[in-house]
Amino acid sequence: MSPSAARLDLVDALRGYAIASIMLLHNIEHFDLMHMPAGQPAWLNGLDRYVWDSAFFLFGGKSYAIFALLFGVTFHLQFSARAARGEDFRPRFVWRMLLLLAFGLCNSLFYQGDILTLYAVLALALLPVARLRDGAVLAIALLLLLQPHAWVALLQALPAPAATLPDPASWAYFGRANDYLANGTLFDVWHGNLTNGKEGVVRWSWETGRLFQIPALFMLGMLAARRGRFTLSDENRAFWRRALLLAVLAFVPLYALNDQLGAWLPAEGVRRPVAVMAASWMKLAFMVVLVALFALAFHAAAAARLLRAFAPLGRMSLTGYVLQSLVGTALYYGYGFGLYRTTGATMCLLIGIALALLQGALCAWWLRHYRQGPLEALWHRVTWIGAPAAAVAAPRT
Repeated sequence: MSPSAARLDLVDALRGYAIASIMLLHNIEHFDLMHMPAGQPAWLNGLDRYVWDSAFFLFGGKSYAIFALLFGVTFHLQFSARAARGEDFRPRFVWRMLLLLAFGLCNSLFYQGDILTLYAVLALALLPVARLRDGAVLAIALLLLLQPHAWVALLQALPAPAATLPDPASWAYFGRANDYLANGTLFDVWHGNLTNGKEGVVRWSWETGRLFQIPALFMLGMLAARRGRFTLSDENRAFWRRALLLAVLAFVPLYALNDQLGAWLPAEGVRRPVAVMAASWMKLAFMVVLVALFALAFHAAAAARLLRAFAPLGRMSLTGYVLQSLVGTALYYGYGFGLYRTTGATMCLLIGIALALLQGALCAWWLRHYRQGPLEALWHRVTWIGAPAAAVAAPRT
């Protein structure tokens, strides 16, 4: 296998892992319909809490971060491929993101937590940095990862650190969403998701620092692709070992800080912005741990053969992401089967595993017959509408 093909296999498999873990997490939280079933035995309630905590420890804020990192990788692969032909990919990329925004809005009809719309808008941050030197891009990414809005909030809180803060604004939106997700018709869900739900998600993304972290991850993914970090080589094996060590060394104190923050900083005005920073950095560090472990495992032939099972799902990530929203919300929401009423985290985890396996098998079958997933093929064709036939050939990126 050529280094280029091995790189794409690793990227595809890692993206597939991210999609599968997103599937598990979304099932556990009933696709944002928060509800604890009544009448369960105490042992099952205890098991549900363990499953919930474990799933959010492993995947919460990490799977989407991997997805964002690989979005930046894909951007670089497309940008560099067109640059090699003497083309500027950036105007076409703007059109491509408008199409992704349309896909995201369609997905948002069913699932208010859709990330495609956020990615489509925030990906435009890649345009002004696409031709900058690595050092400049890294500096911009690190500045965004520092969570500047949280630092501003912290400085504003210092004159009265013990002041009581109102609840985050997003909470009210999500509280209203629970009613129409549980009891509304399909049209109630569509209307609520595109109005109340979409605004709530944007506010929550601001409050948690994701609006800064996502474009930073895009840039870091672009830099990783520039340096060929997803190519299988001895140099990259050493790189991922160093990355793993540094990420673990960062994660341990950040986890302790995040866990004890309430005791160490009782003043709410100071604690809340510090919590945003600490949680963001902790999840980022653990994401690097996961990516490094995955990349190192991929360097071993036996492990790589197993991990390549995720690759079909990664190659059809757009189709897979939208499909899981359609199926999952129909299973759990009130307009569908209403399983939110009777399923706790443990049962939802089993459902999520079954759906992920089924989706993976479906993607593998599809790619044995077609080059791309249905939404990927549509996205590619419309992206290159009006371009010469040679430019429309679908590269595996």
